[in-house]
Amino acid sequence: MSESRENSFALPPTRKEAVLRRLRDEIISGELKPGALIKDAEIAARFGVSITPVREAIAQLAAEGLIDISPNRTRQVTQVTQKSALELIDVMMVLATAGFEWGVDNLTDRHLAALRQKLNEFAEYLRRGDITAAGAAGADFSTIVILASGNRELQTHVDLVVTRTLRLLALTAESEVWKVWLDGYRETLELLEQGDRTGAVERYRQIYRDYRSHVENMLFHNDS
Repeated sequence: MSESRENSFALPPTRKEAVLRRLRDEIISGELKPGALIKDAEIAARFGVSITPVREAIAQLAAEGLIDISPNRTRQVTQVTQKSALELIDVMMVLATAGFEWGVDNLTDRHLAALRQKLNEFAEYLRRGDITAAGAAGADFSTIVILASGNRELQTHVDLVVTRTLRLLALTAESEVWKVWLDGYRETLELLEQGDRTGAVERYRQIYRDYRSHVENMLFHNDS
């Protein structure tokens, strides 16, 4: 890791949150590879904090499914298998599509403008090759519609799996996979702007079907 990256580490309101954000970003981006050992003391020294916020952050990441803690307390970045990836996509499709369907009738011109902005950000970050930022912008695209449903409980459940989805996207960062999302979001928004909300929901659902197909056919060839 470069010195400039280390020096750019700034503490948010709490040290736990600082460590949590940094470790989550490193896992999602693939900087910390699946199976990488997570050692409290090394993380604490690298970030310049005590052991306590590191342990608190690791516990949170374990709850999010990004870190596995074995019975002997060994911690490592969760391995991604084809089975777990497909299960994650299936769960995300059910949750996100439900929220999208419930929220679509409440969308206003302001919401549509916000969706257009997130789509533009998504495309621009992809152009720059900033996969982490692109994934976040894509997640925000969906969140705008889900929050319009007014169902905060659903959004909470979506949030629990969205970071793992972003991580999977980072691990599958090749042009055709990202094109599934970029084209899907663009066509979904065009249908919304045309007033075809039923068509928009179906096009949004198709994004997950297409992405699942890519993951199933192109990745994890060595899985047993």
